[in-house]
Amino acid sequence: MSRAGRGSARAALAVAAVLGIALVVVIALRTPWQLLPEPPGGFTPVDPTAGLSAEQVDRAESFAAALRPASLTSLVLGLAVSAVLGLTPLGARLVTAVARPLGGRRAAQILLGVVALVVVGRLVTLPIGAYAEVVRHRYGLSTRTWGLWVRDVAVSAAISAVITALALTAVLWLIRRAPRMWWAWAAGTAAGFVVVASFLYPLVIEPAFNRIEPLPAGELRTDLLALADRSGVPVQDVLVSDASRRTTALNAYVSGFGGTRRIVVYDTVLDQLPDEEIESIVAHELGHVVNGDVLTGTLTGALGAAAATAMFGWLLSWTPLLRRAGAEAPGDPRALPLILFLLAAGGLVGTPVQNLVSRQIEARADLHALDLTGDAEAFVSMQRRLASTNLSDPDPPVAWQWFFGSHPTAAQRVAFAEDWSRDRG
Repeated sequence: MSRAGRGSARAALAVAAVLGIALVVVIALRTPWQLLPEPPGGFTPVDPTAGLSAEQVDRAESFAAALRPASLTSLVLGLAVSAVLGLTPLGARLVTAVARPLGGRRAAQILLGVVALVVVGRLVTLPIGAYAEVVRHRYGLSTRTWGLWVRDVAVSAAISAVITALALTAVLWLIRRAPRMWWAWAAGTAAGFVVVASFLYPLVIEPAFNRIEPLPAGELRTDLLALADRSGVPVQDVLVSDASRRTTALNAYVSGFGGTRRIVVYDTVLDQLPDEEIESIVAHELGHVVNGDVLTGTLTGALGAAAATAMFGWLLSWTPLLRRAGAEAPGDPRALPLILFLLAAGGLVGTPVQNLVSRQIEARADLHALDLTGDAEAFVSMQRRLASTNLSDPDPPVAWQWFFGSHPTAAQRVAFAEDWSRDRG
């Protein structure tokens, strides 16, 4: 590597470190680490059953025991295949082979290569995904026909392939245009892409999987809009998602920004929950908006993407790594499998931290729901109903919750409501 190349690699590493520090600072300052003062006598002990019946707990634990091995196998297998394609010449040969019918042109290698890599990754884990769907059907959680399941898998893979192809096409173009400082431009582009994706998701991705229609006028609609008004959150509409085509699970969310913001409620929620519990769910989701969680998530996502891209600039300057992948330079389309592997590995490493922050943010949204509705009884009843219907293990293994748990457990949320009641008198 030339002196200029070494200087660029060191600069990329330095920028990655600075952005990483900025990310840690934002997470430390924006994450709510302490939500309630410790009451006299200490916090409420967590009941591992969350107040569910023995039959409900056994059913949830049985479901988790059937699904967790499949989830772990899919994760490990997907990463292993990505490593084989990215750290050996096999991936480079695949990229070259799929473009050969079109003359092996660079553009064909990039576009078709990304599509082939995404499809291979999905096909390898497809049998495990099918088994997981069988388990969901067996426990009554999934209502999808197999035709709809195949359609969902295909649409998801197509969206992933298109987005990934566009992003990596931009990266390889920047590498050719600015071979020394491409990573700096790519870091800015990656950050901007995260911001744009946050705005486009409710308009492009959501409608690809669910039909969404306005909730008919009535007392519930009026009450939900009133909740939004009391939270100071402008909402364009209250919508119903036809989730029952796919699942019996219960959920609701608030999506969009500004004029596109809307409350979306699963039709299963309308069918199974009383109004006060629906209001508790929506109040929780409004809490994310009030606390700026979407904007914070977008900011941390942008910083993380920029830091990761700068780190890739350093890693891809390492010639032995490129040669192991069967590529000659960072801008070589044959480096695509290596880039995808680095993305997958980086995402896996960051998962525990991301979920740690997510659990705290979800707990703060719970606090908003309790403060807004003032109804701890409805909150606790709703949490138990969600845990029972969604077959959530109320007290999963500590290691599993630490790594994969994006929300507090049902047991923790029920105990939190008790602490809130004591704190608010």
